[in-house]
Amino acid sequence: MAATAVLLSVRAISQAGMPNAPDLLRAASITVLVAAAATVNVRIRIRATTHGVSWTEVAVLVGLAVAPIPWVIIATGLGTGIVRVLSRLAPLKLAFGVAKETTLAAIGGIVLTLAGWTWPMAGSLDRAVWTLVMTYLIVVVLDEALALPTIALDTRTRVRDLFREHLDLRLASAAARFLVIIATLLLLNSNPTFLIVVPPLALSLHLAYSSRIHSRLERDAWQRLARTTDALNVVDLDKVLTTAVTQAAELFSADEVEIALREGDRTVRGAAGTLTYDGPADRSSAVGGSVTEVRLEGHNRTVDVGTLRLRFRGPVRLSEREQYTLRTFASALCTAVRNAQAYAELARVADEHAYAATHDALTGLANRRHLLEQGREQLNARHVDGVTALVLIDLNHFKEVNDTLGHAAGDQVLRQVADRLRGAAQGDDLVARLGGDEFAVLLRGLPAPAVAAHRAEALLAALHEPLELDGMRISVEASGGIAVAPASGGVAELLRRADVAMYQAKRAGQRLSTYAPARDTADLGRLTLGGELPRAVAGHEFTVNFQPIVDLGTGEVTSAEALARWHHPVHGMIDPLRFLEAVERSGLLPAFAEAILDQALIAADSWRTAGFDLPVAVNVSPRSLLDARFPGSVLARLRAHDLPPDRLVLELTETLTLSQLDVVDRVLTRLRDEGVRLALDDFGTGYSSLSLLSRIPVHELKIDRSFVSAMESSAEASAVIRSTLDLGRSLGLTVVAEGVESEPQRRALWEAGCVSGQGHLFGRPVPAGTLLSTMHRGFGGRPGVLAPPLHDTGAVLRLPPSRRQGGRGRSERLPHLPA
Repeated sequence: MAATAVLLSVRAISQAGMPNAPDLLRAASITVLVAAAATVNVRIRIRATTHGVSWTEVAVLVGLAVAPIPWVIIATGLGTGIVRVLSRLAPLKLAFGVAKETTLAAIGGIVLTLAGWTWPMAGSLDRAVWTLVMTYLIVVVLDEALALPTIALDTRTRVRDLFREHLDLRLASAAARFLVIIATLLLLNSNPTFLIVVPPLALSLHLAYSSRIHSRLERDAWQRLARTTDALNVVDLDKVLTTAVTQAAELFSADEVEIALREGDRTVRGAAGTLTYDGPADRSSAVGGSVTEVRLEGHNRTVDVGTLRLRFRGPVRLSEREQYTLRTFASALCTAVRNAQAYAELARVADEHAYAATHDALTGLANRRHLLEQGREQLNARHVDGVTALVLIDLNHFKEVNDTLGHAAGDQVLRQVADRLRGAAQGDDLVARLGGDEFAVLLRGLPAPAVAAHRAEALLAALHEPLELDGMRISVEASGGIAVAPASGGVAELLRRADVAMYQAKRAGQRLSTYAPARDTADLGRLTLGGELPRAVAGHEFTVNFQPIVDLGTGEVTSAEALARWHHPVHGMIDPLRFLEAVERSGLLPAFAEAILDQALIAADSWRTAGFDLPVAVNVSPRSLLDARFPGSVLARLRAHDLPPDRLVLELTETLTLSQLDVVDRVLTRLRDEGVRLALDDFGTGYSSLSLLSRIPVHELKIDRSFVSAMESSAEASAVIRSTLDLGRSLGLTVVAEGVESEPQRRALWEAGCVSGQGHLFGRPVPAGTLLSTMHRGFGGRPGVLAPPLHDTGAVLRLPPSRRQGGRGRSERLPHLPA
């Protein structure tokens, strides 16, 4: 188009005859004017290309208005060409710029000719101005229509984004340039002498526009930098790198951004909005041209995590402001990468610890803890998942392998056995090593109990083939026991039954045996123990261990619970679960209760003498509460040991019959009236918690250990605990949590408002003398304290005493609550 316009212009000039001196002088003046207007521009870099916004159309339209159009077209091409040659532009950019301006000059001349434009301006001034407005608008619109798509193609930018960029300033600049055109033509038409004011006016407008553009660019750059650095504040390294490369491409108008990390030999590349490469550093970039590189280092330059590179397809030199922005961005990126790497390392270590806590280090199988956790979850959901069963497998004569070939060989055998069991198990099965040569497989979702035997046979069959061990073939024999999940007792009972079945198989010389209640020697043993009770009571074989109850906030011992044990001369220490039922059925309950109570009160008196005035809690059988003589016996024992009644806490278990018998109400009321404290044990696990609480005048509630152990994983358990605490606060009752075994449980209970707790975290049940020694020794040199405090002194509120409704007794002190 430009070439055609130039050829037609040359032809028109030649047809008009030899040009005279005034025509040549006017053409030279317009050429100089166009060159000067093209020189004064605002330069904006988009990626590797720098684009200028000049005042060329002002000079061109003024020339078209006052001079012959052919001369102006040729002068426009010459003026813009001279400036671009002196600017050393690339040939393609030079040709495009000259052609565009020449074409616009030709189109402007055509519009003026069609509009009947004459110079000097004659006739109506309004008509002349509207003609200039129309011509200027057409030239400006065509200029944008030719320039924007070309820039978009060259820089891989959307035309819409380029059009919107600084649109308000471009419109204001276009209006100002048009005013300069009108002013210049009016001055030339009336008195050319006044043209002296036009250059200063045009220069002032140009400087104002240039200043606004650069201020806008700086403001936008800092805002983008702030948004980009904020977006880097994540702990996922992949997100940090993706955000960095995509945002930096827009921030610095780069064709590609590359981040090379020193750790892991990882390189990430991307352009605006897209990630193009993420992998090893040995693959080179496809973007050629200039590269600006900066190290990713902290402010003190002691830490270097990698390198940030900006790639441009052509030669680019960053401005001073861009260089400072780049250093600021690199510092922020260094911090973000270090934080993300540190977080990833912490997460990796935490995952390793979590894995190690639930898996066997030798075989990689689940350990006993993980098996119990998974079994507990499975039994809670078994009504949905079908039948649950457990297969316990024990290697026969494994000790001979260790003794003959050494422990290293034994470890190899255990690993190979683990691999075979893992391969024979199905997808939902959990294979675990319980310790030594004992393995377990939790079978989940079985369609019927009988399927467990078939699955167990397949597991043992996997061990039938000899094992390869350092060139030797070793046969491994194993015995297995199967148990289907019981209706009650949980995973511990399931494991016990599988163990019983396994030893039944060993004794019978069988590979596999299924649990049968009739052959459970443990249950039969309870019957034999019942016949030995008279001798045990008479021979003082029943002893008492004490578990401390502590203030969860301070770690200070506040009381202790007495727990009965039977020191059997043959079977050793027997847990109360095995003999309490037999005691209650026999006629020895009163003598047993007095023996336990005596030992508990003796211990409390010894602690009091040693300076630890602690209440002692004793569990009471529901059958004892049916004896009207029970309160008198308790009070007599208190007097015998010279202990105040409030130093004794009687713990009552939840039983439906308690709330149905008036004799129980009378017994408990007398005990409370005499000052003995009452506690409702295992609160929330019975059938009538609230009805019992409304009838029995207790002082304390004890949250059952099953809720405490499940509070971190069960929303229902947490809800029960919160409800119990709220109930205790509203009724003025002390609430004690049982089974506290970890610091997270302790802190969660304390933050929920629970003051007291007991569990293995603070101490296991021990004899009275051992507990006294432990309290003397204390924690951190503080006698009577068994755990570090959760808060500093003064960070806890002690609420004033409140009274239970209904006048059931004297006021009770509420637990310490977090301030």
